[in-house]
Amino acid sequence: MRRAFSAATIVAALALAVSACGGGDAGTAAPAQSAATDPSKISGEITWWDTVRPDSEGPTFQALIKEFQAKYPNIKVKYVNVPSDQAQNQFQTAAQAGTGAPDVIRSEVAWTSQFASLGYLQPLDGSRAVENESDFLAGPLSSTKYNGKTYAVPQVTDTLALIYNKRILAEAGHEKAPATVEELKQAALDVKEKTGVNGLALNVDSYFLLPFMYGEGGDLLDVQNKKITVNSPANVKAMASVADLVTSGAAPKPAIQDSYANAMTALKDGKAAMIYNGPWALSEIYQGKEFKDKENLGIAPVPAGSVKAGAPTGGWNLAIYAGSKNIDASYEFVRFMSTPEAQAKVAKEISLLPTRVSAYDNPDVQANKDVAVFKPIMETATARPWIPEGGQLFQPLLEGYQSLVGGKTTPEDMLKKVDDQYRGIFKDWS
Repeated sequence: MRRAFSAATIVAALALAVSACGGGDAGTAAPAQSAATDPSKISGEITWWDTVRPDSEGPTFQALIKEFQAKYPNIKVKYVNVPSDQAQNQFQTAAQAGTGAPDVIRSEVAWTSQFASLGYLQPLDGSRAVENESDFLAGPLSSTKYNGKTYAVPQVTDTLALIYNKRILAEAGHEKAPATVEELKQAALDVKEKTGVNGLALNVDSYFLLPFMYGEGGDLLDVQNKKITVNSPANVKAMASVADLVTSGAAPKPAIQDSYANAMTALKDGKAAMIYNGPWALSEIYQGKEFKDKENLGIAPVPAGSVKAGAPTGGWNLAIYAGSKNIDASYEFVRFMSTPEAQAKVAKEISLLPTRVSAYDNPDVQANKDVAVFKPIMETATARPWIPEGGQLFQPLLEGYQSLVGGKTTPEDMLKKVDDQYRGIFKDWS
């Protein structure tokens, strides 16, 4: 789950949350339409905004589109790849204007309730888009709900793990992945000393800070009690650990811009031994020269802090624009793309984790070692808040992370500033 939330995104989100007129209000969106008696007779053209990497992941989804169009020859699918760091803002802008929005969007789990609260998504309860709802994993399914209604279908789920180069770690005297943040620091220092390679490449992205926070027992919010908890002693300790990884030399000072691409390149080229990343990254990592032999890639749970090993819950949903002129065709497309068979194909080819229980019984899924490693990590991942403001939490945290690793702020001052920004979003929270 690649994330890079721009300042424009957060400003647009706040503005749209106030005006929210393009798609109507979430309580008045058109009810789910009935599908035609014979779905194969449905016709029309739909546009799908996809957010995967076009080179390593895109071909699998385009192949599924061809399968769909063979089954539904009267439905034409226009495939548009929109970078994941731009899709949220672009969809909001188009939906607000009432023109240019796609019929179907691949929506990050944190965006779904926000889009629904603004009235931009079609309710799906009772439609053909939602097939055998009881087969979906509870965690991913919960991200599709808003005010008791269903506004999306879970496509893939994910979390974070420690991904590492087995050969380099072994050369540094480590046959196993580090299990704690303290061990992570020592292993990274040993790699640097004994091999000359950087031990850990940090990704300066808000999502990648969460394991450190969760590991110390911290969090961003206490939703049930409407409390902002980001500025806590637990999180101060977590941010001090992150800063120490850089100042100690366990991780080189990361680039503020393009840090995701830089960390991935360092791992693929053997210039860094370890990174934090998720299953979506594997298809790209295997293209690197260090992992032509896939057995050289190690995957382990994120190192634990003093409280636990805490990876965040992520993933992507398929949602339908409330203003779509081809609702029935969109229902069929969302249903097809979220079937156990489609999810099994995605898991087999690019190791993205299914959201359906039955998909894990598929022999192709069971044969994928990467899915087998990630599945138990995902099952114990820490839930994020599925609230309309969820997509607005990352930009303040990102700015703080950039200042922290850039040596421009302390953990205490960083979190105080993030807390202040959160209070501008949650005005009635304590």
